[in-house]
Amino acid sequence: MSFFSSLLIALPLLMNTASAHKPEKKPAAVIHLDAGQASKIMSAPNKEKRPTIIDIRTLGEFKAGHLESAIHIDFLKEDFPAAIQKLKRDKAYLVHCQSGGRSSNSLELWKTLGFTKIYHLDGGFLAWKKAGLPIVK
Repeated sequence: MSFFSSLLIALPLLMNTASAHKPEKKPAAVIHLDAGQASKIMSAPNKEKRPTIIDIRTLGEFKAGHLESAIHIDFLKEDFPAAIQKLKRDKAYLVHCQSGGRSSNSLELWKTLGFTKIYHLDGGFLAWKKAGLPIVK
């Protein structure tokens, strides 16, 4: 069974779980950022206001280089929805992949699960690197 088939089967189950734990506030819209905007948010003076970085690329991509303090959760793994579901809904997250495709495809899941503040790094890791921003290997 492909990952996307698994996701289609898992989404209704996750939606039922999400509705049982709905936050009081309506989930916020996703905020799309370019690399420069994302860098500014990540360097905010108040560390508590900085979003947690979620890198959804493969492990090999992640090991080749990633944003500092990024948490790796592989979008292509079958347990991706369950891993996302374990995160706190009221925290801010900056989601990215290699070029923006996989992370864009993941956004509906984030919204369905009731996350309240999601930033999307448009252009992904490649846009970050192209902007000359720091990476960790």
